[in-house]
Amino acid sequence: MNSAHFTSGPVVITRVAESQWHAVEDDRTVGRGDVSRRPDGRIFISIDAWHDTVFDRLAEAMLPDLPKPLHTVVDETDLDLMSNWERAGFTARRREWDYVVPTDPKVTGLGSVPPPSGVTLLGVGEAEEGPLRTLDRVIRDEVEAAVGWREMPAEMLPRLDGATLRDPSKYAAAAQSGEYVGLLRLATMTRRPRIGLIAVRRDRQRRGIARALLAHVLSGLHRGGIETASAEVNESNGAATALFEGIGARRAGSNLELVLR
Repeated sequence: MNSAHFTSGPVVITRVAESQWHAVEDDRTVGRGDVSRRPDGRIFISIDAWHDTVFDRLAEAMLPDLPKPLHTVVDETDLDLMSNWERAGFTARRREWDYVVPTDPKVTGLGSVPPPSGVTLLGVGEAEEGPLRTLDRVIRDEVEAAVGWREMPAEMLPRLDGATLRDPSKYAAAAQSGEYVGLLRLATMTRRPRIGLIAVRRDRQRRGIARALLAHVLSGLHRGGIETASAEVNESNGAATALFEGIGARRAGSNLELVLR
């Protein structure tokens, strides 16, 4: 492709690939910009620059050429980076609390939590793919009819090809009367296992299924020598906040998803 150049003084901004920009000063790369399309179709942008002026130059070069809306995620404690994105016109869309979750049943108080009557719990990787996909679709339809799946983290949103549940081996499930009624997603490839989603069918909620699933998964992690897991919770999700804080999870930080429309 043809490179586009934007100059001001010694800094040269060059689009080096379809989704990459470089800022160069005196033959040194002093900033980079990247764009990626998430599986759900949303476009996320990131800029890493040595100085605020370089950030601004990269933003000025990138934003006119990109379709809107654009999204980015920022650690809320990084006030300088927040300020940079706000100067570029981005505004806050949603906040995610980052929790550190203990796994020891003596700490969580979940050691004596049995599943509700008639409910069977299946550990991570034990659920059958067909019933799990059926439950995933039911829950997604229920959420879409309420707050909408756009309020869910990007990893939980459907891909452009319509696929939703991509890796059944990452899920635990709760079964009742021959069908799955609840699920929990656990990612284990990170330094600290991460609980990405807990969901129960609407007609089976408020019966302790989510709490029993969480107890089952955390106990398994504890038996494996893992002391803590992590979880991200939308600040507007009062039920999830109460669930995690009720078992001794502590807030370790927060991320803001920003958007430019």
